[in-house]
Amino acid sequence: MKTRIHAAAGAIALIAVSAFWLSTATVELLGDTTAIAMVKNCVLAGMAVLIPAMIIAGASGFSLSKGWKSPVVARKARRMRIIAANGLLVLVPSAFLLSSFATAGRFDSLFMIVQAIELVAGATNIALLSLNMRDGLSLRRKPVRLAARAR
Repeated sequence: MKTRIHAAAGAIALIAVSAFWLSTATVELLGDTTAIAMVKNCVLAGMAVLIPAMIIAGASGFSLSKGWKSPVVARKARRMRIIAANGLLVLVPSAFLLSSFATAGRFDSLFMIVQAIELVAGATNIALLSLNMRDGLSLRRKPVRLAARAR
């Protein structure tokens, strides 16, 4: 049961970060300032889904990893620390700042700099979450046993 909760929380986190990133990139390229403000406010509201998913994924992953000596598990734990730091130190503050700026109609150079930083940090987290999902799936697979052929 714990593995299913972990997998679901990880998938929700990856989908949320990907949706935020794609929405932001699309609206920056094709939208007007009203659409940009709407996306920035939606991303901020979406933190109510993303943050609990990340906490559940991290806590359940930590719990599941007890007793494992696998290098795959160690890599997942290292990536998760980077993902969490990136989220707490870059993505969450950026979401608040960009939403505030967009609501105020402030689309100046500082907005663009913070937006660029947020896009890079988001892409980094998408890549790391994807690698963690890949490695998690590899831990769940049964090893393939090759039958010896008699000739």
